[in-house]
Amino acid sequence: MSSVFDERAERIAAAARDRHLTIATAESLTGGRISSVLGAAPSASEWYRGSVVAYASSVKHGLLRVPDGPVVSEPSARAMASTVADLLGADLAVAVTGAGGPQPQDGQPPGTVWFGVFTDGRVRAELRHFDGDPGDVVDATTMHALVLLEDALLR
Repeated sequence: MSSVFDERAERIAAAARDRHLTIATAESLTGGRISSVLGAAPSASEWYRGSVVAYASSVKHGLLRVPDGPVVSEPSARAMASTVADLLGADLAVAVTGAGGPQPQDGQPPGTVWFGVFTDGRVRAELRHFDGDPGDVVDATTMHALVLLEDALLR
C-alpha cells in the first residue's frame, strides 16, 4: 500500500511546487500517517508546512479551535482544517477526524470519517464511511485525504 501512497504524494509534491503552494495537515484518527507520507515526498521542505496530530478531544478543542460538542463531526473537520492552515501559514490544508474503531465514538460507528479541506480561504467538508478493522480505516482515510489534496491542487 505504501507505494500507492508514495505515488500520490509525488504528484502532490509536483503540483504544490508548480503552483507555489504550501500544505498543512490536521490529523486525529490517522495519528500522523498523512504527515509521514507527505514528509517523505520529494522536496517536502519546500511545500509541506507540517501537521498537528490532535488525537485527544481536549487537544482538538484547545489547540485546533474545535467548537464544543462531538469531535467526529463536520464542524470539527472544518475548524481543524482552517485552524491548522492559520497556525502553520499554509495555502491548503486537509483535516481528518473520525471513529477509527473498533468502538464507536461520539455516537458514530467505526469507519465514520469527516474530512475538511481548506483552500482559497474557504473550507469544505466531506463525510465518508470506510469498512474494515482500525488499520484498514486508517489506510482508507490516509488515501482519501491525499486524493482530496491532489484534487484541490489541480483545481
